[in-house]
Amino acid sequence: MKVNAAELGATKLWYDKPAAGWSEGLPVGNGRIGAIVMAAPEREVWNLTESTYWSGQADETASAASGGKAALAAIRERLFAGDYAGGDRLAKQALQPPKRNFGTHLAMCDVVIEFAPSGEPSETETGAVNGACSPFRRELDLSTALLTTTSGQPGSTLVRELFASHADDVLVSRIWSEAAGGVSFTLGLAGLTPEFEVSASGMAALEFRGKATETVHSDGACGVRCRGRIELDTRGGSLYVQNDRLVVRGADEACIYLTVATDYRCESRSWELAPRLQASLALSKGYDQLKADHLADYEPLFRRVSIELGPSEEAAKLPTDQRIRLLRQGYSDPQLFALFLQYGRYLTLAGSREDSPLPLHLQGIWNDGEACRMGWSCDYHLDVNTEMNYYPTEVVHLGESQQPLTRYLEDLARAGQKTARDVYGSPGWVAHVFSNVWGFTDPGWDTSWGLNVTGGLWLAMQMIEHYRFGLDRVFLEKQAYPVLREAALFFLDYMTVHPKYGWLVTGPSNSPENHFYPGRPEEGCWQLSMGSTMDQALVRELFTFCLEAAELLEEDVELRSRLSSAIPLLPPLQIGKKGQLQEWLEDYEEAQPEHRHLSHLFALYPAHQITPEETPELAAAARVTLENRMQQDELEDIEFTAALFGLFFARLYNGDRALKHISHLIGELCFDNLLSYSKAGIAGAETNIFVIDGNFGGTAAIAEMLLQSRPGGNIRLLPALPAAWPTGRVTGLRAKGNAEVDLAWEAGRLSSAVVRTYSPGTFTLSLGDRRVTFEAKAGGEYRFDGALTLQNG
Repeated sequence: MKVNAAELGATKLWYDKPAAGWSEGLPVGNGRIGAIVMAAPEREVWNLTESTYWSGQADETASAASGGKAALAAIRERLFAGDYAGGDRLAKQALQPPKRNFGTHLAMCDVVIEFAPSGEPSETETGAVNGACSPFRRELDLSTALLTTTSGQPGSTLVRELFASHADDVLVSRIWSEAAGGVSFTLGLAGLTPEFEVSASGMAALEFRGKATETVHSDGACGVRCRGRIELDTRGGSLYVQNDRLVVRGADEACIYLTVATDYRCESRSWELAPRLQASLALSKGYDQLKADHLADYEPLFRRVSIELGPSEEAAKLPTDQRIRLLRQGYSDPQLFALFLQYGRYLTLAGSREDSPLPLHLQGIWNDGEACRMGWSCDYHLDVNTEMNYYPTEVVHLGESQQPLTRYLEDLARAGQKTARDVYGSPGWVAHVFSNVWGFTDPGWDTSWGLNVTGGLWLAMQMIEHYRFGLDRVFLEKQAYPVLREAALFFLDYMTVHPKYGWLVTGPSNSPENHFYPGRPEEGCWQLSMGSTMDQALVRELFTFCLEAAELLEEDVELRSRLSSAIPLLPPLQIGKKGQLQEWLEDYEEAQPEHRHLSHLFALYPAHQITPEETPELAAAARVTLENRMQQDELEDIEFTAALFGLFFARLYNGDRALKHISHLIGELCFDNLLSYSKAGIAGAETNIFVIDGNFGGTAAIAEMLLQSRPGGNIRLLPALPAAWPTGRVTGLRAKGNAEVDLAWEAGRLSSAVVRTYSPGTFTLSLGDRRVTFEAKAGGEYRFDGALTLQNG
């Protein structure tokens, strides 16, 4: 089979061998329904997921017994006095709830299709290839979101095409053969939760029902229910049901339509009818119309951004898994990074559309089953993971995909009002280290990691990002400001004045999920302290933005006064005795210098509180922090840490260092299907676990190397271009201030730039030491040459 290298370089993942398991399967999704497709010549398995299929329930928490402000004051008194053991003991009594039915996202079932080349249903269970020389290929075209598998000899080639339609909310597959009557297979279902039933519906359909239950994160009885339907439509041959499996013999073509619904947040039983109705609609439309509508819905969004990072002619002719291995060995493959960025955009569209019922969780909308069976849970981690899922969304021109996160934050803020009141005796809202689909906002069930008091606030920073990119005043007034205002009210009431420094500080709180030595190591290490750097950077971002928003909206005069008084009392970012950016208010010694989290560098990215131009001393301290962490022989080397290194070095304008870490992410911390993972043995992981934040963090880092923007119309072009990408182009990246940017460069130097502005304002372009400022109008297009000379306007 001939391969067009230019076509494949940045838009296709492809393989010439079967998928041996989940980590080699390819993901599809429509923002709600997802599947990992594991294809082999004689077998295909769809590991089916649905974003709302969760175990657990909305339990009444025990937070009302926490003791409120009196308990908080007692804990703080111990911590201020340096009695960390006493503070931790009191915190465990007052702020450590029991684990109840928190729940986890679960995979639903496997759709198993077994092909019979002879025309008889195959009994093959292993997916082994009959005839090693028989041509085989499977590919995922990111530009169309079509997954295609071909197998067999010329003249009798079997072709399978599959997509997840957002337009029609259905998973669709068409199977056809070059040979007349060459399509024969059986299709069955294997449930992945204890309660799962399959039954035939007539002679051309299967129906299934299940319940998301498990016993690690809930009691094994509570969870979301599902119902689904698989409808087959064939041309030629025969179709019948045998032992609750659909059997196709000697057909020319077969089309499969899969629909599913759950009772999540459903007050009536109408959801039970939805799968049959959706399948009927899909069947009446037919495959060709469904595909046309899918492409019309998907392609315009994907085509917003194009990227070329230099030639990879030879590498692009190779299967994706081979390209990953060659990158690991040091081979140059610029277009693999372009592919990785476009893959991140594809995964965003597959997992988080504007009408998705929920935002992306730890594994997007997919699930390899590993986090569910251990202490992690496949949930919403609020101490970098869920945030990182949305780090690239705005810059890669998919801002609509933030909408499910916005709605989730609005729900989280409502749920967090009870926690703020009961746990801390404060107004407003708060959420801690993680959450679920049931509105969990309490501290986690261990103070060593569960008292990350700014977890919900960190996630809410995405609302600020969405506004700064799009300048949507209605969004600011109706959604972002109400949520952030209530968060500000909480922290204004909750924070306290440090008796020694006079600073306004948070606490007791964690610096996720790290711990420190307050004195000599033999005296023990602790996790709780007052005023951790991460907390203070987030609160500064919150207060500053709320003050600006209230002034713009001409609201909350009294709140503006309180914020104006509070901001100068916030602790400054500090440099420690080793030249590093301090992670805590005091210059504590790190108990685990190889730790995976780098949360205190939030001030560098995604915030702009540290920049090489305006705060060079702090930028140098951030660099020291990164160097110290990287020098550790036992560095906790996982996907989000590698992505963070790339992002931080991009913000420090060191493109070669950024590229080194993103190369490591792709080459060492991604499965063959390019999905990122967390290594076994770290943070209690029992095996390599798929965690999608590395895909999104890496996508954000690549974009950050090419374009950076700050509030106020400040846009920096090619800020961290590595030497390995001397020639390239990118179109359609977004910048803060409601602008869009195209770039082209040759021999490592900018050759042209185009800025399209959708809101009026003053913009400043930066390229190295060069600056140009111009006044822009809404709907304007401004072209610049490599010296930033305006060519029109």
